[in-house]
Amino acid sequence: MPINAPKQILIIKLSSLGDVIHTLPALTDAKKHHPDITFDWVVEDAFSEIPTWHPAVSEVIPANLRSWRKNLWRTWRSHQWQNFKAMMQSTYYDQIIDAQGLLKSSLIARYANGQRYGLDYQSAREPVAAFFYHQRFAVAKGQHAITRTRSLFAQALDYPLPDTPPEYGLSSYSFTTLMPKRPTLVFLHGTTWASKHWPDRNWVALAKRAAKAGFRVRVPWGNEAERRRAEKIADVHEQVTRMGASNLQGLAAELSTAVAVVGVDTGLAHLAAALNVPSLTLYTSTNPGLTGTLGKNQLHLQADFPCAPCFQRNCHLPQDAKTCYDSLPVDKVWDKLMDTIAQH
Repeated sequence: MPINAPKQILIIKLSSLGDVIHTLPALTDAKKHHPDITFDWVVEDAFSEIPTWHPAVSEVIPANLRSWRKNLWRTWRSHQWQNFKAMMQSTYYDQIIDAQGLLKSSLIARYANGQRYGLDYQSAREPVAAFFYHQRFAVAKGQHAITRTRSLFAQALDYPLPDTPPEYGLSSYSFTTLMPKRPTLVFLHGTTWASKHWPDRNWVALAKRAAKAGFRVRVPWGNEAERRRAEKIADVHEQVTRMGASNLQGLAAELSTAVAVVGVDTGLAHLAAALNVPSLTLYTSTNPGLTGTLGKNQLHLQADFPCAPCFQRNCHLPQDAKTCYDSLPVDKVWDKLMDTIAQH
């Protein structure tokens, strides 16, 4: 390691769940090339468990930006913002890497002590963010998000970009849970974009197939709409059960015991990929080549439809029209799921 090489790095990567997970392989790369390096990480409180699972992360600085913006007076009176700034300013960092490339993340980075590094104007998701960095790097768009982040870290920390598959660095972390008596599938049905949902009737039909084939099925949920869907899916058979409320570590433990996962494009699908759980992920309005699950044992099913992927949160076709969902029927998903399980 060169004498002047950075050793203590602050990462700014606030959200979402998938984006946070996509950052982990870059830390693994950096640790291999600079064994003495350590990272602190500023992340939204909802995802603050994730960085603690990587051995290169020393301290996590949780942020709660959405809540703070909605309750400015309460945030100020409770000293939450002041305490957050104090945590960021308590250490002088050799480098501060904004791995998000947004205006909000670049502004957060300004509160930390040290030189700020990030994407250049052509590479950042929001070009204005580049104005606030001391040093900027070009990373071509059109690549997978994990590859782009690995490239940013390689340039910022001065090592060659690895051409190896991504390593999430979670293998040394123990997600302990009791092994189920029957082979278990996990159905990841919840996602924030309406256009990424697979119809409820399809999930119900798939659950019936799985139960008939002797599988135990677990169905997580995160909000009221997902809870209702999970109950609908679980109603088909006693071997199909809705999971209780859980933190991310609890969800990771459930995923790690599954023989396979079926999911839509959602953050938990990326968590399954990071855990090397065999997964079949369905893509309608998004492109798996840019933000799909990446790693061992990952299989994608892309909708075959003229306007897919549309990258729109909501489908604008008439309700009675055929949509990209029709190109992902239950029979096709079931057959691919069985292929996924047979290969592992």
